[in-house]
Amino acid sequence: MIVTDKPVLPQYSPVLPQYSGANIRGIVPALLAPRGVPLPRWMPPSAAAPQVVLLVIDGLGWEQLQARVHLAPTLAAMEGSPITTVAPSTTATALTSIVSGLTPAEHGLIGYRIDVGGEILNVLRWRGDRSDLRRSHPPRDLQPYAPFLGESPPVISRADLEHSAFTEAHLRGTRQVGWRSASSISVEVSRQLAAGERFVYAYYDGIDKTAHERGFGDYYDAELATVDRLVSDVLDRMPSDSSLIITADHGQVQVGDNIVKPAAALLQMVRIQSGEGRFRWLHARPGAQAELLASANEAHGQQAWVVSREQTIDEGWFGPVMSAPVASRLGDVALVAREPVTFFDPADSGPYELVCRHGSLTSAEMLVPLLATRGHR
Repeated sequence: MIVTDKPVLPQYSPVLPQYSGANIRGIVPALLAPRGVPLPRWMPPSAAAPQVVLLVIDGLGWEQLQARVHLAPTLAAMEGSPITTVAPSTTATALTSIVSGLTPAEHGLIGYRIDVGGEILNVLRWRGDRSDLRRSHPPRDLQPYAPFLGESPPVISRADLEHSAFTEAHLRGTRQVGWRSASSISVEVSRQLAAGERFVYAYYDGIDKTAHERGFGDYYDAELATVDRLVSDVLDRMPSDSSLIITADHGQVQVGDNIVKPAAALLQMVRIQSGEGRFRWLHARPGAQAELLASANEAHGQQAWVVSREQTIDEGWFGPVMSAPVASRLGDVALVAREPVTFFDPADSGPYELVCRHGSLTSAEMLVPLLATRGHR
């Protein structure tokens, strides 16, 4: 694995997704291409194998891994380099791009909380402020594209995710192989390869959960070491002519209690908010868009990249082409955190305050690993 040892410098420009190159949306199309089609140059060479397992480790950013590479000898021994995730750097959007091979502008699940017909939909829970939205916004309608180029590979993920609306939106048509303990992942990978599967998709979310709840420190380090042992167990059960690919949906930034409440004068121009703490969309009251953008820049321009909907679309943050229905799911002005802060919205809350967060376009959130190696058996 390539290890970078660059000094940490202030970041004045957002890291934009490289949708046409080394980006998570290109992994599945490369791996499922017809036999004989060469891998893109940015894919590790050992990814070319008769059988491939793609393991997505939720929340494992490149920079966080590099800072703790001594805790992850198995991952450190793999070949690879960083690639970009999507915008926003959030799970619902990124996982959908990974499995579909599409940009967020194409698949339309363009954030954690998005505006659909005037209701703010939490994509992971498929709920609005007061109710489940499966009937009013069916998952297969809101995200109409089949995953894995229409193939139906086995998906090794948490059993309690199998029948969720988000699973229906981004993994429909696949064969769900649920696990209840992480030790089952290596067993199931081995079984699927022995059954002759060409491609297996697996997902693990412990890093993300630990970072959200505990932040960086002893708990995070212990979880990373556990993940490394999990990867080692998977490799020990994989044939030597098969390949394991590791990537992630996003990295993390520790914000702790650095919670910023948008200025009161600003909120007077806002009818509703969407997105999430590090990519907060402000939806303007009628006729207030220009004033809202100027006021947001004045109030929060030192903490965030303050951008209009039009700027994000023109600069291709979500992909080069976006339909009008998808564009309508965005707000008018975005506060995209540059500093380690989160922007408060009383409607966006959970059972506890998140210590680490993601969603923005800093390198810590946007760069994720793409690693590969052959099986050990």
